[in-house]
Amino acid sequence: MSHPDPSELPVTVVVPVKNEEANLARCLERLGRFSEIVVIDSGSTDRTCEIARDYGARVVNFRWDGKFPKKRNWFLMNDPPKENWVLFLDADEFVDKAFCDALQAELPDSDLSGYWISYDNFFLGRPLRHGVAQRKMALLRVGRALFERIDEDGWSQLDMEIHEHPIVEGEVGEIKACIEHRDDRGLAHFVTKHRDYAQWEAKRFAKMQGDEAVWAAMTDRQRFKYRHLPKWWFPWFYFAATYFAKLGFLDGGAGFHYAAYKVWYFQTIRLLILEQSAANKTHG
Repeated sequence: MSHPDPSELPVTVVVPVKNEEANLARCLERLGRFSEIVVIDSGSTDRTCEIARDYGARVVNFRWDGKFPKKRNWFLMNDPPKENWVLFLDADEFVDKAFCDALQAELPDSDLSGYWISYDNFFLGRPLRHGVAQRKMALLRVGRALFERIDEDGWSQLDMEIHEHPIVEGEVGEIKACIEHRDDRGLAHFVTKHRDYAQWEAKRFAKMQGDEAVWAAMTDRQRFKYRHLPKWWFPWFYFAATYFAKLGFLDGGAGFHYAAYKVWYFQTIRLLILEQSAANKTHG
């Protein structure tokens, strides 16, 4: 009679991808202790799927129809993980032994429904040890959480939940060990990605106005952001918080440029919101 490996983590890791051959192998090679690995592909034209299969991952094909649900919710609703816990990883996020050990210590006796995860960010090839910390609720108990529903009706090209927040039934905790976030696809990809995110954020801002359920599910930090996105001072507030209050200047040039790009990002969102508002008044 075989017995489960006590060091194997009872977690399904889900990696949503599209054309991620630059990052995927490094992501998957760190996942040997996890019980199940699933790669959800959105029509990659490079070696992404081949790399996934080489590392023993189960590849699931996803084609978005422009409506709810997107990739992560679709998987949770239609192709449930075999484990009770699911960890959503991007292909440019890399776990280490300390993180796996933290899960091994925490999950067996846990009655929580989700966990916040913190990330060690890199930019321009340099580690960002300061600035505003990145956190996501990326570890969820299956059956107790879905990402918030936003009916996009074709106005977005993003087929995966990016800034949608998990709606969790029950208490949540935090895993202290961090995940490394390091995208090796270059600055042009970073700029293009954040342009797309800015367009989505502006449209999402308009959709959420008056929706009390969405506001109630947010953290205080998220509410502050969405209340003040249209304000002229918000991009500069974020710069001051990142670069000065959170000591981003100690990260040298990478810290300055990252904070400056965030100003551009939030200013772009703000201008798109104002543009949409003006267009609605004109056609109203």
